[in-house]
Amino acid sequence: MEFSCNILNSLQNKSILITGSTGFLAKIFVEKVLRVQPNVKKLYLLIRATDSNLAKQRLHDEVLGKDLFRVLREKYGEDFESFISNKVTPLPGDVMYANMGVKNSEMLQELLNEITIIVNVAGNTKFDERYDVALDVNTFGSMNVLNFAKNCIKLEMLLHVSTAYVCGEKSGLILEKPIRMGETPNGSLDLDILQEQSIAQNKLKELETLQATKDEERSAMKELGIKRASLYGWRNTYVFTKAMAEMMIWHSRGYLPLVIVRPSVVTSTYKEPFPGWIEGTRHIDTCAVAYGTGKVTCFLGNPNFALDVVSISQETWW
Repeated sequence: MEFSCNILNSLQNKSILITGSTGFLAKIFVEKVLRVQPNVKKLYLLIRATDSNLAKQRLHDEVLGKDLFRVLREKYGEDFESFISNKVTPLPGDVMYANMGVKNSEMLQELLNEITIIVNVAGNTKFDERYDVALDVNTFGSMNVLNFAKNCIKLEMLLHVSTAYVCGEKSGLILEKPIRMGETPNGSLDLDILQEQSIAQNKLKELETLQATKDEERSAMKELGIKRASLYGWRNTYVFTKAMAEMMIWHSRGYLPLVIVRPSVVTSTYKEPFPGWIEGTRHIDTCAVAYGTGKVTCFLGNPNFALDVVSISQETWW
């Protein structure tokens, strides 16, 4: 993630709101901005929490307390805490709600008056998440962010992080273009996003009538998500709900400056702040760990295939 001088300068004195702040990508973005552009005005980190104290605790435990911030801590030494206090504000909230769940009226007004850039990294990345949950977070949560962005009087850009796999089961050359409302990988023409929301809600009512247990409800809603995704040509609930999010925010953006990025498989840091930092194991990471520990000595594959993997700290964000 190497910043050009123009990008560095453009972040000076900017107030940036970041959703999904405790997630893998958001943490790396926050660390990078604070390290290379200390003259950024303020980073507001939206954190799922019931109050400010819990948001601060999660910021300390799940973001700043990670080894990822080691270089930044060494850079500022005993001034690290005061630097963070001046530059970073944790916000209790949730993209599932209007105004992203920000309840403090004074803070809400500050955000609307000061925010210049919004980076929406919030999302539920479980492939087989409950359909209702994935819709609430990935699809309609993104609309809540868009609606909030429209009320920010100084906004210069909304950056929405999607996924390369919104393309579905297509093969060959796939162009980077917006997904039209209702467009599906298999050519079906009857996708209606509001109807999908109703289908999920009706399924929940049906399960309640049947007095389903929590486990039965969870299983049924997961199955529903996979079924609806497959119906239109998407592989799983995650990419389906992310694709619907793209449709809605692009269709509803108006004159708002909107950028949608679609990373593929994201792995560890490449160079900065140091090579190899990763959090947990996902997707291809398990193969690397298995090989590194000697549990897997070979892996079958087609040598003619391109392995589309993004190493953070190179060109992921800019």
